[in-house]
Amino acid sequence: MPYSLDKLLVIGISSRALFNLEAEEAIFQQQGLDAYRQHQLAHENEILKPGSGFALVKALLKLNQLTPGQRLVEVVIMSRNSSETSLRIFNSIAHYGLDISRAVLAGGASLSSYLQAFNVSLFLSLHEDDVQAAINAGIASALLYQLAENVADLEQIRIAFDGDAVIFSDEAEKIYQSQGIEAFEQHERENAKKPLPEGPFARLLVALSYIQNNFKAPDGRALPLRTALVTARSSPAHERVIRTLRAWNIAIDETFFMGGVNKSAVLAAFKPHMFFDDQHGHCMHASSVVPTGRVPYKQEVL
Repeated sequence: MPYSLDKLLVIGISSRALFNLEAEEAIFQQQGLDAYRQHQLAHENEILKPGSGFALVKALLKLNQLTPGQRLVEVVIMSRNSSETSLRIFNSIAHYGLDISRAVLAGGASLSSYLQAFNVSLFLSLHEDDVQAAINAGIASALLYQLAENVADLEQIRIAFDGDAVIFSDEAEKIYQSQGIEAFEQHERENAKKPLPEGPFARLLVALSYIQNNFKAPDGRALPLRTALVTARSSPAHERVIRTLRAWNIAIDETFFMGGVNKSAVLAAFKPHMFFDDQHGHCMHASSVVPTGRVPYKQEVL
């Protein structure tokens, strides 16, 4: 029977997100495809350094060690490279011992149309057009920022999320942006008992919660992953968040209602393998201390 990805957490990641290919990208942008091709072939046996998404991928692949004979996670390389120029990527995967065997090598074409074919649950890339197309198609996706230095190599997987426009829909965020904080707080008071609609990362959070509830680390005690909600909300807008997660039957391990305070110090203390936020300003600050991905707003296709 064909191998099925239907019941797995599938991570699609671009080669530039997994490895640091910024020098190579500069060659492509400044000198063209032929110069890029020659460079990759000439440096085929030189191992690439980890990129922005490396720590998260390495950590998530450890989940497959929880249940011998049963995989929980698959990672698919989604690259705009051609097969001719991709050997350096595969050599680097082998060097770091990453359990990755599947790849899409699109030869310069957009990757977004192949995400559903591989049942991708989360897509990470440095190509904004691919990330936007994935979000528009309803797939959790983030544009990664440059790698933060000194990324913690923790045994426990840690992932942090912003709330509005990431886990939850951008309904409340739009009110805040268009009408201000007072209108936002009044709206949330009036709708405190009404669960927030799902955002682009809601289903990913549900999948992670399932793994948390059903699998433990080999020592039988520590949970394999830990989640955090780091949101700019504060009282009185906290109640709707708590009731929404309760309605979804999801328990976030750590929750921070920041009330507009810079999130970077909390994130540095939590040490996530990745933090997802929808605001460029928040992401810029966060990316100086932890790996960070920006979740774009969904664009309606006319």
